[in-house]
Amino acid sequence: MLKGNMSRRSRLLLAAAALLIGATWFLPLWKVQLVAPQYPEGLGMYISVDRVVGVSEHDIRNINALNHYIGMKPIEPDAIPELRFMPFVLAVLIVTGLLAAMIGKRFLLYGWLALFVLVAIAGLVDFYRWGYDYGHNLDLENAAIKIPGMAYQPPLIGRKQLLNITATSWPALGGLALLASMLLTAFTGFGELRAARRSKHVLPALALLALLASACANGPQPIAFGTDQCEKCQMGIMDHRYGAELVTAKGKVMKFDAIECMASYEAINHVQGGSRYVTPYNAPGELVPVEDVLIVRSDKLPSPMGANLTAFKDISADELRRQYGGTVWREWQQVVNYVAARAKQH
Repeated sequence: MLKGNMSRRSRLLLAAAALLIGATWFLPLWKVQLVAPQYPEGLGMYISVDRVVGVSEHDIRNINALNHYIGMKPIEPDAIPELRFMPFVLAVLIVTGLLAAMIGKRFLLYGWLALFVLVAIAGLVDFYRWGYDYGHNLDLENAAIKIPGMAYQPPLIGRKQLLNITATSWPALGGLALLASMLLTAFTGFGELRAARRSKHVLPALALLALLASACANGPQPIAFGTDQCEKCQMGIMDHRYGAELVTAKGKVMKFDAIECMASYEAINHVQGGSRYVTPYNAPGELVPVEDVLIVRSDKLPSPMGANLTAFKDISADELRRQYGGTVWREWQQVVNYVAARAKQH
């Protein structure tokens, strides 16, 4: 346990950071805008802690009408469960931050910062998954515009071209207030680290911050299909059903266009440790740990680089064999061994 008390200045800064979160009750967190030829002035929506509203009066209705042409589900704020519990999550953050400032123990400062970062990461991941669902799960039977393999996921942050629509996504004032609160807390934490060094209590604090940084850095990163290149063969990663990703033990992220490319890279470079993810055939674009999928080698499922390896989740080995035949593996090392043996034969 990290010993020592915060200075009066640090306690006031921590209290200010906690209260700054309250701005999200009055200011939107995020702004998403679409610009299309039929809407040159743009359509936009603000995402707040408890609601989703149009920038202008009829923007949500017009966005839903625009999305209907490509088979996207309508945006229905009442059907988004996060809008019901997010106010309580942020209220807990505010209360616990104020309690930490009141008690004044350093370990509470670092614990609150860790909680804050984890909540922020969870929120961004949830926002990404929400956008992925809207952009990929399309009603193509009733869509006026159908382009096989095309997805319409808006960017998590930044600008993206979707057919003739330019989509942008940026933090709004409430999101900036959360960022300012987090930075203020980090600034306070580093100030206390300096004080802890003088009092010989710095090592536990550094260990906690290192653990937090490791937790934030060593996760998978979304694959930008059509933009990212394969680490092994340098080809563009195009097919949402066959992407793969290796996160090394040191946190380096490497992306691949096929399972066989990742397995071959691992066999050639004798990779040890780290985490591996694949995009299942029955959940395109979603990154799933290899421990949670089955991998089938079947001539009925041609993969991008010719080894005919395909991942599936939430399906039994017997069902895979019935549908596709071939060989089914549960262990990733079996796949690596097969790819290595296949390379020697060729």
